[in-house]
Amino acid sequence: MKITWLGQAGLLFDNGKTKIMVDPYLSDSVVKVNPLNYRRVPIDDRFFGVLPDVMIFTHDHLDHYDPETAPRFLEHSEKGMTVLCPTSVWQKARQHGGGHNYVEFNRHTEWTEHGFRFSAVKAAHSDPCAIGVLIEDLEEGKVYYVAGDTLYNTEIFEDLPEKIDLVFLPVNGVGNNMNADDALRFAECTGAKRAVPYHIGMFDELTPEIFGAEQRLVLKIYEETEV
Repeated sequence: MKITWLGQAGLLFDNGKTKIMVDPYLSDSVVKVNPLNYRRVPIDDRFFGVLPDVMIFTHDHLDHYDPETAPRFLEHSEKGMTVLCPTSVWQKARQHGGGHNYVEFNRHTEWTEHGFRFSAVKAAHSDPCAIGVLIEDLEEGKVYYVAGDTLYNTEIFEDLPEKIDLVFLPVNGVGNNMNADDALRFAECTGAKRAVPYHIGMFDELTPEIFGAEQRLVLKIYEETEV
């Protein structure tokens, strides 16, 4: 599996056959709401040429379901895709049409397609519909857990499997997200083999080094990493 960090909480998974995109934020829309949250990272337009098979939005905040980024995928795609999103996003995203399959993807919902099983798990965030997502590669037997935006909440562990190969965690500590210390505890409790810090460097000057996990895996923005 090759994984590309798109900045903030955006991710692209590509196993050579199936492309899965999560929470792409490829605009500067947030600055219009809060001038302090301007992009520190330039937009890489080449990702608008990617045709995902599955698009996942974890919750209804501008840097996750972005009304400037989403239409560029949903309204101009050359093929239909599966769009997985909780109710707060689903109500908006499906208005884009485009021949896609918009699936209302709330906690405890599962969806199997393209050799992957997707499971929506609890997230503790200011959008009450927010989810994290388990992405299980049924062929390779690997499990990737994208926590979305979340605080440390013990109920989350009830939704997680015993085996997690790679977990992606917010570590910025603002906006109802875990800080680096809690993210470290969280990663250890998941038992994940590797842990990727994200949701940093877009609206702040934080770097992955604030996350001190031994199993830390640092992704470079816009660069593929094979895992």
